[in-house]
Amino acid sequence: MTVEALPDLLVEPLVREALREDLGRAGDVTSAAVIPAGTRMRAAMVARQPGVVAGLQCAEIAFRLLDERVSLTRRKRDGDRVAAGEAVLEVEGDARAILGAERVALNFVCRLSGIATATAALVEAAKPHKARITCTRKTTPGLRALEKHAVRAGGGANHRFGLDDAVLIKDNHIAVAGGVRIAIERARAAVGHLVQIEVVVLTREQLDEALAAGVDAVLLDNMSPEQLR
Repeated sequence: MTVEALPDLLVEPLVREALREDLGRAGDVTSAAVIPAGTRMRAAMVARQPGVVAGLQCAEIAFRLLDERVSLTRRKRDGDRVAAGEAVLEVEGDARAILGAERVALNFVCRLSGIATATAALVEAAKPHKARITCTRKTTPGLRALEKHAVRAGGGANHRFGLDDAVLIKDNHIAVAGGVRIAIERARAAVGHLVQIEVVVLTREQLDEALAAGVDAVLLDNMSPEQLR
């Protein structure tokens, strides 16, 4: 499934930082030494194995940041399935710039496509059970927007984006508050009746307590299929 691109304003700083990390203080010294200035080249990003594509926006930004006149042609969009040997992106422009951005572009596409592909496999496995695959906040620091975008590209959904998105009472909150019920009651008093409150439960007893306290949603954490049934 294709997904809407993230705003360039959000993605570009992440790509800039990745390029800054890779180019260092002196830039691509190998390309500068080996390739004459002004040399042009044409290249294609080709999938080595089947999967779901994500991260092409990052690749395009990486190439454009080093060569604003670069020509880019997408053969796939984020969320598209790709076969081994298929091109996903074609690029033509200054050779030094393309080779300087190559690894950063590939790193983003490989990582995000891997997330999208793994998500798609889970979504497919969950279909018979009418379950929806959602992702957590356990993301690579600094890359949350991109990784959650990759989950959507794979057909999954996003849970909380950040701590300010919703009330999610977890085991540590419960331990400090002194119990499931009191944690829920305090949360309800603080946020009012219009805000949904979700609680993470580890046992059947906690589930019963949460339901009795009128929680809106529960997250069954680290339970086996047998326990869930």
